Amino acid sequence: MLKPHPAVLRRLVDAYEAEAAGDPAGRPAEASPRARDLAYTLCVSTGTRDVRAALHAARAWLAPVPAAPPAVPAA
Repeated sequence: MLKPHPAVLRRLVDAYEAEAAGDPAGRPAEASPRARDLAYTLCVSTGTRDVRAALHAARAWLAPVPAAPPAVPAA
């Protein structure tokens, strides 16, 4: 199975987690269309069928990869 680029996978995980944490009504993350899209993309990217399994696989794949340093804006 092909693995997604770590930077892409990290952005997907971060975006999904932000979407899940940003629901003020306390609904499940899958309630919003964006969260459903992110969950689907994470599942496809990790070869899983459940977003919890996808997040687990993604974190396992990203563990040995150092996070990219923050971008420095051009002057």
